[in-house]
Amino acid sequence: MQLSRQGAMELIGHEAIVTARYRDSVGVWTIGVGHTKAAGAPDPEKFAGEMPIKQVFELFTKDVRKYVDAVNAALTKDVTQTEFDALVSFHFNTGKIKKASLTRSINAGDKAKAAAEFMNWVKPPEITGRRKKEQKLFATGTYSNGGKATLYSANGAGKVQWTSGTRIDLDTELA
Repeated sequence: MQLSRQGAMELIGHEAIVTARYRDSVGVWTIGVGHTKAAGAPDPEKFAGEMPIKQVFELFTKDVRKYVDAVNAALTKDVTQTEFDALVSFHFNTGKIKKASLTRSINAGDKAKAAAEFMNWVKPPEITGRRKKEQKLFATGTYSNGGKATLYSANGAGKVQWTSGTRIDLDTELA
C-alpha cells in the first residue's frame, strides 16, 4: 500500500512544518517535516534560508517512503487505507512498527485490540493527543487535522519560534 495524500497531510499536521533549519529536542539539525542529515540530502546544517512549502512536501514524500515500506513489511493481514495511514503516522513518530503489540494484534486478525494498543505509546505525555488521533483514524477512518498543519520558522541559531506558528491549509499550499 501507499500513504494516501490525505494520510500524508494528516501526518504533517501532527508533526508541523519548520521551513528553516533548526535543532530538534536532542540537538540534531532538522528542517521541514522532521528531515535530518541521516535521511539524505539536503543536509539541514548546511541549508540556508527558508524552504518553500512545496519543497518541504517533496522532501517529506521522499523521507516517508522508508516508513511506508516498513509498515508494508510488518503487516501480514490486509488493512484499509485509513488504517494504513494511521500506522505510517505511528511508525514515523515511534520507529517501532515491528516491535509494537498493535502490529501483532493486526496480524492476528484483532483490529479492535490493535486500535486500543495505540495508547500503549504515550510517552512523553505530550504525544497523547497525536496518539488519540491516530487511534481514531485507525478505528473509525476519521482524519482529525482537516488537511491543516502549523508552519513555523526558526532563527539563525536554529531555535524554532514556537509561539508564532501559522495554521495553513495543505491542499491550498500544495495545489
